[in-house]
Amino acid sequence: MKFDLLQKDPQSKARAGSITTDHGVIETPIFMPVGTVASVKGVHQRELKNDINPDIILGNTYHLYLRPQTEILEKAGGLHQFMNWDRNILTDSGGYQVYSLSSNRKIKEEGVKFKSHIDGSYHVFTPENVMEIQRTIGADIIMAFDECTPYPCDYTYARESMEMTHRWLKRCCDHFDATEPKYGYSQTLFPIVQGSVYKDLRVKSAEVIASFEREGNAIGGLSVGEPAEMMYETTDIVTDILPKDKPRYLMGVGTPENILESIAMGVDMF
Repeated sequence: MKFDLLQKDPQSKARAGSITTDHGVIETPIFMPVGTVASVKGVHQRELKNDINPDIILGNTYHLYLRPQTEILEKAGGLHQFMNWDRNILTDSGGYQVYSLSSNRKIKEEGVKFKSHIDGSYHVFTPENVMEIQRTIGADIIMAFDECTPYPCDYTYARESMEMTHRWLKRCCDHFDATEPKYGYSQTLFPIVQGSVYKDLRVKSAEVIASFEREGNAIGGLSVGEPAEMMYETTDIVTDILPKDKPRYLMGVGTPENILESIAMGVDMF
């Protein structure tokens, strides 16, 4: 993946750029329509391609893993072939879904055991198998496995969760770098900054994530119930630390007001 920074706003941190992958160019700032289970809800595929015309859409690892299941996606030649989409796809790692299933999961150092919302069966996500699942789904940009903390969240829990997310990131990177894409095109791994709404934790996490020197970075754990001003303050802190020559993805944020405010803080993807 290649990122070109094309223009900067002299009065804010806003910028315009382009991300180039094997499936084409993504002009940033970009809002990615959500195709959770291989379809953007309420939009025919023909309308998505011809009218909305996005450079990239998003798929969800947790949902795709459970249905239609990775075996079927692999037989189809990956998610692009399965859903007849010839442009870019980003998949999240399932960390947010694990967070939202708080009554149906157990988090340990090894990974997360959770119960399917479909049939009640038990499954385990680890940093390693989530990389393998996303390799099989075939997204162009895949996310590291993390824990998304709730809001409110006490400081000790936020710190311990952030530190585990960093350890999980090391495992994600090791497995990702030791494996190859399955469908003849390259894939890129984005780490995720955590730390709830605590400034010192966010600074620490952003520094750790930047030190991994991946091609892009994400900001997670926001838009989970905290006041908007708190989300903006946290985002502003993190974008001051993350590398300026790499794209920044603010996860879970999609309202027009939130997007415009965050673009001014140097965010590229939503």
